[in-house]
Amino acid sequence: MKQVHVARHPAEAHLLKGLLESQGIEAVVRGEDLFGARGEVPVTPETCPSVWIVDDALYEKAKSIISAYLRGETPGGTRSSSWRCPNCGEQLEPQFTDCWQCGTARPGDP
Repeated sequence: MKQVHVARHPAEAHLLKGLLESQGIEAVVRGEDLFGARGEVPVTPETCPSVWIVDDALYEKAKSIISAYLRGETPGGTRSSSWRCPNCGEQLEPQFTDCWQCGTARPGDP
């Protein structure tokens, strides 16, 4: 097992764990129990929540996925950006695949 990221908080660690798992890389979060002791224990990389991968052979792939995410790129390699619905003109955030206003699919999605 290898550590691939030290997170600022448990939510970030679990988000990255889910991202890795969505790409077929088994991961675990360690150290999140110490987050509640902040202020009583020093904040160091050893006491922050961290993401670990189970298969060491996937280390470089996992680091690449995390680095791309932290740069604002999606797993497909494209930069996240908002989009406008071609049907009703609603401005939507990139996580939406369908317009929440009228239900039209985002252009270019299969």
